[in-house]
Amino acid sequence: MEKLLVRLAQQLDAIDEASLMSLWSKYATTASRFEPTKRWEEATLIFSLIQAKRWKNQLFNYHWSRQAQPLGKGPEGAVNPMPEFELETPEEAPVASKCRVLEFRPSRLDEQEPVNPKPEN
Repeated sequence: MEKLLVRLAQQLDAIDEASLMSLWSKYATTASRFEPTKRWEEATLIFSLIQAKRWKNQLFNYHWSRQAQPLGKGPEGAVNPMPEFELETPEEAPVASKCRVLEFRPSRLDEQEPVNPKPEN
């Protein structure tokens, strides 16, 4: 499983962000209009991969610009500096913490369109 994920990451990293961003609107629209189909699931995964590439590049650029700054100064124009975080080691048990549930609100278009109860699988 891990080898597959590494291969996927390598392939995604080989694609330039501009090419992926040209597809952003198409997959964002499809992902925002839920339908219980394989097509929707695949489009949503594609959308998340596009977002992952964009996030990786933003994180890289943030850290790169931070290295170029004098000590104690953040990157110029940074509104919210990146939070400090550490990955858990496998031996560490996760600390119980309160979570926040985000409310899902369907778009107005979803309210207007009738839902097809039969999946297209």
